[in-house]
Amino acid sequence: MTKDKIADTVQLKVDVSGQGTPILLLHGFPDSRKMWQKITPYFTQNNYQVIAPDMRGYGDSPMPTEKRAYKVDLIVADLVELLKANNITQPVYVMGHDWGAVIAWCFALAHPELVHKMVAIAVGHPKAYAWAGWEQKTKGLYVLGFQFAGLAEYFLRKNNFHRLRQWGKQHPDIEESIQNMSRSGRLTAGLNYYRSNLISAFTNPWPNCKVPVLGILGANDSLLAEDQMTDSEKYMDGEWTYIRLENVGHWIPLEQPQELFVLVDEWLATD
Repeated sequence: MTKDKIADTVQLKVDVSGQGTPILLLHGFPDSRKMWQKITPYFTQNNYQVIAPDMRGYGDSPMPTEKRAYKVDLIVADLVELLKANNITQPVYVMGHDWGAVIAWCFALAHPELVHKMVAIAVGHPKAYAWAGWEQKTKGLYVLGFQFAGLAEYFLRKNNFHRLRQWGKQHPDIEESIQNMSRSGRLTAGLNYYRSNLISAFTNPWPNCKVPVLGILGANDSLLAEDQMTDSEKYMDGEWTYIRLENVGHWIPLEQPQELFVLVDEWLATD
């Protein structure tokens, strides 16, 4: 494969359900499009068309082997093509969790004309995350560990994925995620999101966000600190709304799907 060829988009595996206003749901690590199954019925029963892809390298989507194939600009390009393939021409709602939130931010920053409103769950604006305080630096030390190709995979797989279970201790469906990550190459593909984008998180000249954003963080999130979300307001040109959810951890769409839907639906309706 040539260096130019790697820039091509990949055809994502996607679930499309319901009729109405399109909302694009983007999962993170170590999940797949199935993480939205608990919340999707609430959307489809309330006049939304849900578009939930397996992100590049995850689930049943194609899995490039090169690390640089997981740079955010290529993943954003996948989403642009996905909307075209589904004949969606109007601006859409976008909701992302974890790495899906990072991609949602990058999608909105690169293509504000394609995004009507955006919901970021757990992760704030890239610049707010990069320059967050010591609490985030401490909680995010695992990101540095994930950089060591081969070694990180070895330790995460060791003793039947014991360390991945520890890392994902708040994940309600961690066993299903481990089953997916145990397939050949899939763990490395997920880790390549971290490996391909760490330096650019600090060096990219991230612009302000022009589209309205709702930021949501669980008060008990073991992986993300609150300042990396609340400081996103500094990098907004569009409307910014922040909601802190008590008694919930990192995987809000799995822990409180109905409560999350109600919050999101009410906010999306405030046009």
